[in-house]
Amino acid sequence: MTSFTGAFWRRGDTGFADAATSRLFNHRLPSRRPAAVLRAADAADVAAGVRLAAAEGWKVAVRSGGHSWPAWSLREDALLVDLALFTRMAYDPADATVAVGPAVRGGLDLDPYLAEHGRFFSVGHSPTVGMGGFLLQGGIGWNCRGWGWAAESVESMDVVTAAGDLVRCSETENADLFWAARGAGPGFFGVVTEFRLRTRPRFRELTQSTYVYPADLAPEVLTWYLSARREVPPSVELAAVGCTPPGCDAPVLIVDAVSFDGGPASSAALDTCPVVGKASAATVARPVGFAELQAAQLRANPDHHRYFADNAFLTGSASELVPALVPAFVDLPTPRTFTVLGDFTPLRSRRTPDMALSVGTDLYFAAYVIGEAPEEDARCRAWLDGTMRRVAPASAGCYLGDSDLTVRPDRIMSDAAWSRFRRIRADRDPEGLFAGYLGAPAQ
Repeated sequence: MTSFTGAFWRRGDTGFADAATSRLFNHRLPSRRPAAVLRAADAADVAAGVRLAAAEGWKVAVRSGGHSWPAWSLREDALLVDLALFTRMAYDPADATVAVGPAVRGGLDLDPYLAEHGRFFSVGHSPTVGMGGFLLQGGIGWNCRGWGWAAESVESMDVVTAAGDLVRCSETENADLFWAARGAGPGFFGVVTEFRLRTRPRFRELTQSTYVYPADLAPEVLTWYLSARREVPPSVELAAVGCTPPGCDAPVLIVDAVSFDGGPASSAALDTCPVVGKASAATVARPVGFAELQAAQLRANPDHHRYFADNAFLTGSASELVPALVPAFVDLPTPRTFTVLGDFTPLRSRRTPDMALSVGTDLYFAAYVIGEAPEEDARCRAWLDGTMRRVAPASAGCYLGDSDLTVRPDRIMSDAAWSRFRRIRADRDPEGLFAGYLGAPAQ
């Protein structure tokens, strides 16, 4: 019998049921359950767990933050390696890197820690997202359009392989694993026990410009947005958001710009909207704290709710896209549901590192359907399915972090990257020990 420093439960043990679903953010839980759960205390535990799974004939699944919408980590008859205790953070001023465990929460843990050192890392928008899944899926962090994918700033990582070995991975060490880890998400065939990340100087000033438009102006606003977004500086995170604000009884369309260098010039393009005079509310270059932005994200992504999510990187002209997008912004199925149209123009205009993350355009659409009771599930599912059917013809692929491939398969890598990924997986995990994707990508 393998002994662990951490905790271990087999199915049927006292505490197993709670351990299997611990820290899952989406309360729309699937029925899948693992054969056993290992809450590892250290990398040695992880390695021993991987070897035990191979001996028992189990697959291996991994949970870092538990924030994936389809609960990637819940796999039938697998060993669930729970990394909840991997929360170490250590900043090195010599090279401005920070070591983080995969269960570190970006907004609640890492950002306050880095703020003490005057540094910043583009963590996930929802403050409770764990760094493990976020980085492995590429990481659409704050101002991704200007600063790039979070995975681009991974210096190195420690990985337990399918052979049960702990190895260092970087551009020069185990480069094949390093390539695959940055973008493979839950399909990665290893367990990352620690990341080392390159940080940037902390911003000096944050401002936010917000324009709120009535729903009936959505066609005009979205048409304008699709062209005006290219004029916004790379230091500005830009999004069009469909939502129902607290106190409102109907959805609105919000154009929001957060500038990481401050000043009204950063959002000047927002005043060019032809119906800007009809906005029901507008604030321009309002000073804002990062904690305030994160608090707003927590309100928009409440715990103890039932989530459905999907997304697509879009291509096409405004005349093709706007008719498909308008219903997704003005006809929402629940008061908490929101949709986002984000711009990645600066990111797509430069060359990104060679990594598994290889699908993307300069326009990103995501829908987050949020319900409170099981009775709402059918309506929420039907609305999201209908929304994605309308936009799917314009999809060039999807972002794993907001996907459920069991419902709607889509491309997650370029054809060349997918072929390379499969070759590396066959070499590094020839027995298929790691559980891989739920559902099949449309490659």
